[in-house]
Amino acid sequence: MRVLLADDQALVRSGFQMILSVEDDIEVVGTASNGQEALDRARELRPDIILMDVQMPVLDGIAATRLVVAEDLSRVVILTTFDRDDYLFDGLAAGASGFLLKNTDPERLVDAIRVVSNGHALLAPDVTTRVIRRMTSTQTVGTQTTSPQATATPPERNPTPPQLPHGMELTSRETEVLQLVAEGLSNQEIAERLFVGEATVKTHVSNVLAKLGVRDRVQAVVWAHRAGIALTAHD
Repeated sequence: MRVLLADDQALVRSGFQMILSVEDDIEVVGTASNGQEALDRARELRPDIILMDVQMPVLDGIAATRLVVAEDLSRVVILTTFDRDDYLFDGLAAGASGFLLKNTDPERLVDAIRVVSNGHALLAPDVTTRVIRRMTSTQTVGTQTTSPQATATPPERNPTPPQLPHGMELTSRETEVLQLVAEGLSNQEIAERLFVGEATVKTHVSNVLAKLGVRDRVQAVVWAHRAGIALTAHD
């Protein structure tokens, strides 16, 4: 897995690079000290994952994430020292596949890269719930934040998801899997709930993502809530 590190602090970049350099399946292919540089390096290097700081000069991490995702250059994991809902919301609205605090332990950082690289979302169920509630709200929600760095425009709050093309409708089992994904369950937990193999669940999840035309599990959960098929545990 090829990783690009984007942070305006050299010490942070060096620390993350040191942590990741000992992993056989991870290669740090480049670094960037601001959002614009991250975008330029992403265009040049096409990394699998970008670890993206939020507060950076020239171009902040949220804006850079939006551009990276728009050009389909890489998956992005937002890194910040602040556990704030506006960063979570704006980062995911910009297309990030995950969110981590900088004080996370090294094992969690490495696991995060592997999880996102495999196409999964990197959000704990409680964090997912906070974000989904806000993203699927049909009421007017203020988009002003306390930070000038968090500037992403939230997605349109339309509770109705796009209609799936004919022949691409979810099967009853795929709908059931999507409901459990929306609960925050892992593939292993879904397999145990449905009494099937984990490989079978992975296949169902992949089919769901393909049919919905979404990047990862977070976006699938958003779709499930907008479609009104998420389980009531989240309501």
